[in-house]
Amino acid sequence: MGPARRRDALRLRGGGSPPLLRLFPGRLSAFPLFLLALLLGFASLLWLQLSCSGEGPSPGGQHRGVHRQPCPPPAPLQPPEEEPSWGPHRLALLVPFRERFEELLAFVPYMHRFLSNKRIRHHIFILNQVDHFRFNRASLINVGFLESGNDTDYIAMHDVDLLPLNEHLDYSFPEAGPFHVASPELHPLYHYKTYVGGILLLTKQHYELCNGMSNRFWGWGREDDEFYRRIKGAGLQVRRPSGITTGYETFQHLHDPAWRKRDQKRIAAQKQEQFKVDREGGLNNVRYRIESRTDLSVAGAPCTVLNILLDCDTNETPWCTFG
Repeated sequence: MGPARRRDALRLRGGGSPPLLRLFPGRLSAFPLFLLALLLGFASLLWLQLSCSGEGPSPGGQHRGVHRQPCPPPAPLQPPEEEPSWGPHRLALLVPFRERFEELLAFVPYMHRFLSNKRIRHHIFILNQVDHFRFNRASLINVGFLESGNDTDYIAMHDVDLLPLNEHLDYSFPEAGPFHVASPELHPLYHYKTYVGGILLLTKQHYELCNGMSNRFWGWGREDDEFYRRIKGAGLQVRRPSGITTGYETFQHLHDPAWRKRDQKRIAAQKQEQFKVDREGGLNNVRYRIESRTDLSVAGAPCTVLNILLDCDTNETPWCTFG
């Protein structure tokens, strides 16, 4: 049997598709996607090595006006439940995701080390949208909240392309109200005062009080602005970090708009509708199906991948389709 026929036979038997790739359905065949993931993974690891230093400040003592951030040391394993130094609370890190493999390879091990070094019990959920509708970050967070289980009592709505570099950033239980880690004076891109995107912590009780996020936001942007109005409407006060002196160098933003374009289309009445407050929808009416749920390890860091099929009523939000 020739090489081409052997490859075809392997593909028919499923032998040519590594297990990790089957977790993330996509349009590419397995072998090219596997090579691409390897290359991007190498690039991500190289970026992490170049963007931090295990020995403290960079040569000359400064990097763009601030000290270069150290790489987090290897993290301890998750502690037994009776270990009191880790505290009683457990964080569900909810990460909306679609086809950003290189960011994911960097994000999961980095955040596991970062949170473990701060002795925060946590579980990372990768909310992978596998349907054919436009990306819906808010609905994915609603799904992640509903599927995160009773062993977590607060959530972080966390972008996969945003890594915290300052070890003094607070990820602890936000008992006093929503805590916006990626505040406007620290986020490298968004600086308006009502911004609550990037990284936002809430107790599960407070998220339910807001009825979660609106499911009407298909494509990129504006769902956070609507959620800010929900927070205010629920009588909650957004808190932000204090005493952080690293400014816009507090986070590493992995997104490169030159080669990864965002879906910013505004279709039909979408623009006008998405400036309104959605007073009816949220946790109570998100429509979805879990295609698969898989626990895995990325460079030794545990996480759970939820492959999620969202549903859309095209009469209600016709802008959910790419057409």
